[in-house]
Amino acid sequence: MNARIRAVLAAALVLGVAAGPLTVPASAHGPAVSRTQTGPDAQALRAALAGLPDADATAALVRVGGAGGTWRGSAGVHDLGSGRPADPDARFRAGSVTKVFTAAVVLQLAGEGRVDLGGHVRDYLPDVIPAAYDGVTVRQLLDHTHGLPDGDFPGTDIHDWYAHRFDVHDPRRIVASATAKKRVAPPGAVQRYSNIGYTVAGLLVERVTGDTYANQVTRRILRPLGLRGTYFPGVSPRIRGPHNHGYQVFPMPDGTTELRDVTVWGVTDGWAAGDLVSTTADLERFLRALFTGEVVRGPLLKEMFTVPAGVPGATMSVGLQRYEVGDGRVLWLKTGGRWGYNTVIAATEDLSRTLVYSVNSTDAKGKGMNPVAERIMRAAFAR
Repeated sequence: MNARIRAVLAAALVLGVAAGPLTVPASAHGPAVSRTQTGPDAQALRAALAGLPDADATAALVRVGGAGGTWRGSAGVHDLGSGRPADPDARFRAGSVTKVFTAAVVLQLAGEGRVDLGGHVRDYLPDVIPAAYDGVTVRQLLDHTHGLPDGDFPGTDIHDWYAHRFDVHDPRRIVASATAKKRVAPPGAVQRYSNIGYTVAGLLVERVTGDTYANQVTRRILRPLGLRGTYFPGVSPRIRGPHNHGYQVFPMPDGTTELRDVTVWGVTDGWAAGDLVSTTADLERFLRALFTGEVVRGPLLKEMFTVPAGVPGATMSVGLQRYEVGDGRVLWLKTGGRWGYNTVIAATEDLSRTLVYSVNSTDAKGKGMNPVAERIMRAAFAR
C-alpha cells in the first residue's frame, strides 16, 4: 500500500475511533439492543465490528434477528476521505443475493403454471439455447447443475476489469459466448456455482412474461414487500441515494498495493445473477417474507430448501445454499460479492436466528471469506 493511501487510511482509523467504531441506532443513553438469554450476543457482535476501518474492510452494516431478540449495528466510515461514520441505512451492491430474487420469480411463474421446473430450457428459449444444450432443465439452471460454461468477458485480472468497469454487457451475448463452448458436465451430474444459469433464467422470465426482468422482480417482490431502498441500476454504474463507498486493494507491478475507490462500477455483467442494489433493512424484510411463504407459496417453497439428490458434494438448492453451523443447526443462506461490497442473507429455516450484513471489503472477490465478514457470521450464530 503506498504512502498516500496509508496516510488516508491511518487518518480514517483515527476519525473512526473518535466517532466510535460502532454506530447503533439508539436512545441517547445506549444502543438499541433487544436481547434475551437466547438472543444475539451483543458483546460478540460489537467485538466483530471493532476497529473498522482496517485493512480488510472500511465499513460494515449488520442486522441480526430471530425469536430471541434483535441487534442492529454499523461500524467504519462512509468514505476514507471524510472519515464520516458509516451510514447504517446506506444502500449497497448486493451482488449474487440477486439470485434469490430471480429464483423466487421463476418459482412464482411455476406456481402460475407458466414455467415447468422439470421442463427443458430450450423449449422456452430455442433461439438462445442451442441443440447441444437441449437436456438442461429450468430447475438445473437454478440449482447450478446445468453444466453450462461461463460467458466471456474482457480482461484477465483486476486491472483489466477495472479498465472495463463501464462496459455494458448484453445478456443474450453473454449466453451466446457460453453456449458456443463445450459443456462443463452433463445436466444434473455436477454442481458448479456460476452466474450463467441465472443469466439464462432472467431471459426465461422475460420470454415467459413479455416484460423486463427488472420490472417483474419489482412488481412481484419489491413493491408488495415495500422494499423502497432496493432497485435495479440498469446500465448506470452509480448507486443512487445514500451509500458508503467501496474500496479494492490493487496489486501493483512493483510489489506494493494501491487502495482504490470502486464504488462506481457497472453491473451489467451480473444482470439477473448479481445487479441488485439494496439495504440491510430491505434484505431482512425479504428474508423473513421468503422463509414464511409470503413470496413463494405452497410446496414450491420447498425447492429453496432442497439440495439436489445424487449430485456429489451438492450444497446449493434453488436460490440458496445449505450450511451446517457445527452445533446441529442448519443455515440457509446466500452470499454476494461485487467490487468493494460483500453481502449475506442467512437464517435457520424456522427463523429462530437471522443475519443480514453488508461489509465494505477491500478484497470482496477474494478466494477466502473476508475476516470481518467471518467474525460477524460467527458472532451472529454463536450460542
